[in-house]
Amino acid sequence: MKGPDLLAFVPATMIEMQARNWDALDILIVTGDAYIDHPTFGPVLIARVLLDAGYRVGIIAQPDWKAPESLLRLGVPKLGCAVASGNMDSMVKLYTAGRRLRKVDQYSPGGRPGLCPPLASMVYAQMARKAFPGVPVILGGVEASLRRVAHFDYFQDKMRPSILADAKADLLCYGLGELSMLEIFDRIRQGKDLCGIRGTCRYLGGKESENMDFSGGVELPGFEEICRDPAAIMQATKLLEHEFNPWCGRPLFQRTRGRILRVEPPREPMTTEEFDHFSELPFTGLPHWSYTEKIPAWEMIHDSVTVVRGCPGGCAFCGLVAHQGRQLVSRSPESVVRSVEKLTRQPFFHGTVSDLGGAAGNIYGHGPHDPAVCRKCRRVSCLFPDFCPNYHVNEKPLMDLLDRVKQIPGVKHVFINSGIRLDLALKQVRQTEKIIRDHVSGQISVAPEHLDGEVLRLMRKGKAGEFEAFAELFDRVNRASGKRQFMVPYFISNFPGCTDRAMKTVDDFLDRHHWSPQQVQDFMPLAMTMGCAMYCSGTDPEGHPIAVRRGLAERRDQREVLRRKRELSPKNLDRAFRHGKKH
Repeated sequence: MKGPDLLAFVPATMIEMQARNWDALDILIVTGDAYIDHPTFGPVLIARVLLDAGYRVGIIAQPDWKAPESLLRLGVPKLGCAVASGNMDSMVKLYTAGRRLRKVDQYSPGGRPGLCPPLASMVYAQMARKAFPGVPVILGGVEASLRRVAHFDYFQDKMRPSILADAKADLLCYGLGELSMLEIFDRIRQGKDLCGIRGTCRYLGGKESENMDFSGGVELPGFEEICRDPAAIMQATKLLEHEFNPWCGRPLFQRTRGRILRVEPPREPMTTEEFDHFSELPFTGLPHWSYTEKIPAWEMIHDSVTVVRGCPGGCAFCGLVAHQGRQLVSRSPESVVRSVEKLTRQPFFHGTVSDLGGAAGNIYGHGPHDPAVCRKCRRVSCLFPDFCPNYHVNEKPLMDLLDRVKQIPGVKHVFINSGIRLDLALKQVRQTEKIIRDHVSGQISVAPEHLDGEVLRLMRKGKAGEFEAFAELFDRVNRASGKRQFMVPYFISNFPGCTDRAMKTVDDFLDRHHWSPQQVQDFMPLAMTMGCAMYCSGTDPEGHPIAVRRGLAERRDQREVLRRKRELSPKNLDRAFRHGKKH
């Protein structure tokens, strides 16, 4: 029987290190997800980027978090240890909106829960400190990114300082970390300090904090102030959002436990050429050979290709802009084609590309008319409250890409399964018609989130009537093509400012059209989002009081509106959305 290819993966075992004739690692990557060698998994992507740069890199996935010595199985890294919770905030991965433990961890072998700890990046950093005394420890990933300043933790129902303050790490890398991590480890290798690296945070020592010059920067409300006055988190969030632009954003300072947290401005987005190169590194596209159980997250994405980074939306409930930025970077068509050609050679591939997507399924190829205008822009969203005049809604690149990928030998179907933004879908009618007609796998994901105009305004999510307009378009194309397809809509209950009367707008609409949504999402106040700031402060960004349901008992009624609709029709539970059919 043929054994595993010990050179195919980033080393996760000593025998893989020995196969490369390595006596020690330069860099150890620790992640709270199972090791799936695919570019959609952030820590693995960073490992591949650093390996490509010539570093000796190893991965430890889901170490025993109660035993720091479990990090020693690949030896002591010479340059540093980089830790991340994985592809999600660990608290979101572990807990439901009702603060109950989830029964399945999609990122673990067999979907088993309990392999990733709460606040995983903090736990792993503390483990690394004990296991590797004197070795630099770097925090990264989405959990660290969205907890980089003082924030509210919904699952613990309390304010927390920057995760860097509790993790005892040397540096926090936020945002998309490929370029930042290359600079960080290049400086460590050369013996240089880690000051002033864009896309990073440092928790300064006492002496440096006393001498810190705040000129040219912005001071956020301090951690202690936010603890005393939850309304201060609204001020902090507005200041943060004002400095998101990588070209004109300024350094941020926050007083925390008698010291200063310094947040450098965001890093400029990578180029298309860099995005192409990183995406085409020699990923196997497979779970590590040591696993014997299926990993649900891999089952969902193994036939997909990421084609765009960033998000132009800036929705108040979502952390994507705070993490990825709103500047879009699309891969070149040639690079996407090469990735799909590689996918067709995989033994698991059966002719269907499940997704060409990103933060949304219909943003590929978009960009500014004049890039210079974007360098001065302070908007949080390119699409809300109205479309920015400088935002180029170009539908041709995605249409051409879909046609080009469909022609690749071995490809039978090309689908868009990333959620479709309704506002963009109605701006790009030809593209939307093409997606509905030729690139839907029987159901299409859309995210109206709500139907009440005021709640949509607070969400920074389009306008009332867009969902109905899209439904009419969806019906028309299906009738013309003779197809019977379904919509999967996502509605959110208990968003700040959503009254019972506003929720009844959704209830009445679903009743009127005899529809049953399968997807039910109760609002989670995610750290560093405007929705979280509204939840904590009880006001909208302009300071007007809004209704907020905080306790689980208070939240039950709105949540049950959507759940009740779903349970009315057991026959529809196996379908995402039965459009136009009565119960």
